[in-house]
Amino acid sequence: MPYYVILSTLTDEGRKTIKENPKRILEVNKELAKMGVKVKEQYAVLGPYDFVNIVEAPDNQTIMKMSVELGSRGSVQLLTLTALPIQEFIKTIS
Repeated sequence: MPYYVILSTLTDEGRKTIKENPKRILEVNKELAKMGVKVKEQYAVLGPYDFVNIVEAPDNQTIMKMSVELGSRGSVQLLTLTALPIQEFIKTIS
Protein backbone atom coordinates (compact mmCIF):
# COMPACT_ATOMS: atom_id res chain seq x y z
CA MET A 1 0.00 0.00 0.00
CA PRO A 2 1.19 3.54 -0.68
CA TYR A 3 2.58 5.71 2.09
CA TYR A 4 1.76 9.35 2.72
CA VAL A 5 3.27 12.02 4.93
CA ILE A 6 0.64 14.30 6.41
CA LEU A 7 1.72 17.61 7.93
CA SER A 8 -1.05 19.11 10.01
CA THR A 9 -1.67 22.42 11.71
CA LEU A 10 -4.38 22.83 14.31
CA THR A 11 -6.82 25.71 14.01
CA ASP A 12 -7.86 27.68 17.09
CA GLU A 13 -10.79 25.30 17.45
CA GLY A 14 -8.49 22.29 17.11
CA ARG A 15 -6.11 23.59 19.80
CA LYS A 16 -9.07 24.11 22.13
CA THR A 17 -10.29 20.56 21.49
CA ILE A 18 -6.85 19.02 22.09
CA LYS A 19 -6.34 21.05 25.26
CA GLU A 20 -9.68 19.85 26.66
CA ASN A 21 -9.28 16.26 25.44
CA PRO A 22 -5.73 15.26 24.39
CA LYS A 23 -6.88 11.69 23.72
CA ARG A 24 -9.02 13.04 20.88
CA ILE A 25 -5.95 12.46 18.70
CA LEU A 26 -6.23 8.70 19.30
CA GLU A 27 -9.97 8.81 18.60
CA VAL A 28 -9.29 10.43 15.23
CA ASN A 29 -6.74 7.67 14.46
CA LYS A 30 -9.51 5.11 14.98
CA GLU A 31 -11.77 7.09 12.63
CA LEU A 32 -8.99 7.08 10.03
CA ALA A 33 -8.70 3.30 10.32
CA LYS A 34 -12.41 3.00 9.53
CA MET A 35 -11.74 5.09 6.39
CA GLY A 36 -8.97 2.71 5.33
CA VAL A 37 -6.06 4.88 6.48
CA LYS A 38 -3.58 3.25 8.85
CA VAL A 39 -1.43 5.53 11.00
CA LYS A 40 2.10 4.07 10.97
CA GLU A 41 3.93 6.84 12.87
CA GLN A 42 2.75 10.02 14.53
CA TYR A 43 4.75 12.88 16.00
CA ALA A 44 3.95 16.17 17.68
CA VAL A 45 6.44 18.73 16.36
CA LEU A 46 7.57 22.30 16.89
CA GLY A 47 7.61 24.78 14.03
CA PRO A 48 5.07 25.65 11.35
CA TYR A 49 3.27 22.31 11.76
CA ASP A 50 1.83 20.71 14.89
CA PHE A 51 1.94 17.06 13.81
CA VAL A 52 3.70 14.83 11.31
CA ASN A 53 1.93 11.59 10.47
CA ILE A 54 3.14 8.72 8.33
CA VAL A 55 0.11 6.82 7.06
CA GLU A 56 -0.65 3.97 4.72
CA ALA A 57 -3.70 3.91 2.46
CA PRO A 58 -4.83 1.88 -0.55
CA ASP A 59 -4.90 4.83 -2.95
CA ASN A 60 -5.02 8.59 -3.47
CA GLN A 61 -8.82 8.60 -3.46
CA THR A 62 -8.88 7.23 0.11
CA ILE A 63 -6.47 9.97 1.22
CA MET A 64 -8.52 12.63 -0.56
CA LYS A 65 -11.70 11.46 1.17
CA MET A 66 -9.90 11.51 4.54
CA SER A 67 -8.54 14.98 3.87
CA VAL A 68 -11.95 16.39 2.97
CA GLU A 69 -13.57 14.74 6.00
CA LEU A 70 -10.99 16.04 8.48
CA GLY A 71 -10.69 19.45 6.84
CA SER A 72 -14.46 19.99 6.85
CA ARG A 73 -14.47 19.82 10.64
CA GLY A 74 -12.57 23.10 10.90
CA SER A 75 -10.11 21.85 13.50
CA VAL A 76 -7.08 21.11 11.33
CA GLN A 77 -5.38 22.08 8.07
CA LEU A 78 -3.51 19.34 6.19
CA LEU A 79 -0.68 19.13 3.71
CA THR A 80 -0.36 15.62 2.27
CA LEU A 81 2.70 14.28 0.46
CA THR A 82 2.97 10.95 -1.34
CA ALA A 83 5.97 9.02 -0.02
CA LEU A 84 8.01 6.24 -1.59
CA PRO A 85 10.22 4.03 0.61
CA ILE A 86 13.84 4.60 -0.35
CA GLN A 87 14.40 1.01 -1.51
CA GLU A 88 11.46 1.34 -3.91
CA PHE A 89 12.84 4.67 -5.08
CA ILE A 90 16.25 3.13 -5.82
CA LYS A 91 14.61 0.21 -7.63
CA THR A 92 12.49 2.59 -9.70
CA ILE A 93 15.39 4.75 -10.87
CA SER A 94 17.84 1.88 -11.43
